This record gives sequence, structure tokens and C-alpha cells, in this order.
Amino acid sequence: MEKNRDFLKTDSFTHCTLCPHECGVNRYEGATGKCRTDSGLNISSICIHRGEEPPISGQKGIVNIFFSGCNLRCSYCQNHEISRMGCRTSFYPNDLEKILDRIEGLVSPGIKGIGFVSPSHVVPHVVNIIKGIRSRGIHPVTVYNTNSYDKVEALKSLDGLIDVYLPDFKYVTPELSKEYSGATDYPSVALNAVKEMYFQKGSVLLTDDEGVAEKGILLRHLVLPGHACESKKVLQTIAEEISTGIHISLMSQYHPTDHVRDHPVIGRSLYRKEYEEVVEEMERLGFRNGYIQDMESFKSYRPDFSNEHPFE
Repeated sequence: MEKNRDFLKTDSFTHCTLCPHECGVNRYEGATGKCRTDSGLNISSICIHRGEEPPISGQKGIVNIFFSGCNLRCSYCQNHEISRMGCRTSFYPNDLEKILDRIEGLVSPGIKGIGFVSPSHVVPHVVNIIKGIRSRGIHPVTVYNTNSYDKVEALKSLDGLIDVYLPDFKYVTPELSKEYSGATDYPSVALNAVKEMYFQKGSVLLTDDEGVAEKGILLRHLVLPGHACESKKVLQTIAEEISTGIHISLMSQYHPTDHVRDHPVIGRSLYRKEYEEVVEEMERLGFRNGYIQDMESFKSYRPDFSNEHPFE
């Protein structure tokens, strides 16, 4: 058994405990767990995406691999077409070699990274894809783009395989995480997950001569309408529990989907004054490395996964 891969030494999908839900279901027999995905690759899209943070996308973009299903149930999810129960779960065949062919065809000297989006429930597939693409003599920067509802053991199994962690930190209040994402324990789970990522990578985000990240962690937080105070608490927790030296992406891109359009709090777009209030708190706390978004950025983050390229 390879170093740090003990978490995956058994058949993970037979009695699935890959994520903190620990459903214990046999995913070979169907999609009955919280993530609503079976044991297949369950890839909805493989495309060049230019909408991530500058050090992640670079000038030419990143090859993002979007997995179907999710172990959270965020009511406002922008990727709801592929993350929810009953969604179309596979635009690509359950054939690893064909998946690797697609990735190889998109990676080029100008596109240096591949990103795994919503991967927490399919960690074994992430490992196999990375090992498979490396076996072809291709060594892109690997990015783990996660909601942070990850088990520490799973993250340890990725040590040495993932170059850059791109985690969310959504909430620190259990009542909010239950209401909006269906996981009361999200705050504690996410904090422990980010601590493990930080332990593996430290606070320095190493970049190449073109400013593209090669190693490190970039922590994301989406400011929700009506919840500027929660965002401030998230920043305070990061400052106290992790480091003010960590790179943070403070996002203003929230846009209500049809699922929450009638919600009394998050059924609207974010107000500029709410976002600016959180930016001020980030500066007050002494965060040294941060990215902020234009208030019109939400127009660029409304994918259509019925298209071959969801973001065009």
C-alpha cells in the first residue's frame, strides 16, 4: 500500500464512508447515499474554465472536471443542474481511459492545471485520474476544488497527489449550515478539513513566473445576502484558528437560483454595502493575501450544464 493511501485500502464504495455522512451504503447497488451517486465516475463536464481566481485559471484557464452529485444540499447551489438528486449524472462514459483521453486533449503548455470540482464523495476516482494522467507522462498542477465537507482521512490520502487546495469555508453557525446546506456539523468538519490542508501546504501560495499557482491553498468564502455578520464570523474563525497569512478569495458572485428566488433572506442578490462591510472586516483582521470580486461578477458564474461547455 502506498504511503498515505490507507484510507482507500478497502473497497470504498461497498460500504461507503468516504465523506463525513458515513452513509454506509453499497454504491455498486445504486445511488442511495447522501451524495446520490453510485460507484461510477459520474463526470458531468470536462472543460476549460477561465472563471476561477487568477492564480488558479491563469490567462488561458484550467481544465476542470465537474463531478455529478454532492455530499451537501446547498439550497442556492449554482451547479444545481448536476449536484442535486435526480440530476443528469453522467455526460461522459464510465471509462477511465476515455476520460484521460479527454483531459490529455485539453491540457496544453498554456493550460497548466486540472481541477477536481465537488470531489469529496469520489476521492478514489480523483486518485485514479491523477495516477492515470501521470502514467501518460503528463504532470499538470492538480487542484482540489471542494466544499470542505471532507474527512481528514480522505485529505491525508491525497497528500502528495494534490498540489493546490481550493476549499470553501461557508459558515461557522450550525443552524445556518443545517438550513442552507443540510449539514449541522459543517462548521467543525470544514474547519478540521481546512486545518489539514493548511498542515499539508502552509500559508504560502507558490506561483510560477506567470502568476499561476503551483502549490498551496486558496480559501474561498461566498458572502450571502443578509448574512454579512456570518461572513465576519467566518473570517474571525480563520484568523484565530488558522492564519491571517492564508490566501483568501472573498466572493460577491452570489445570484439566487430558481430554487431560492422566493426565500425571504437569500432570494435576492448581494448588496454592495454588505460585501464592502465584509471586505473591511477582512482588512481589519489583518489578512495579507486576498482576492475580492467585482459586484457584477455573478453574470460570469451561471453555468448551463446542458451545453458541452457550461460557461459559454
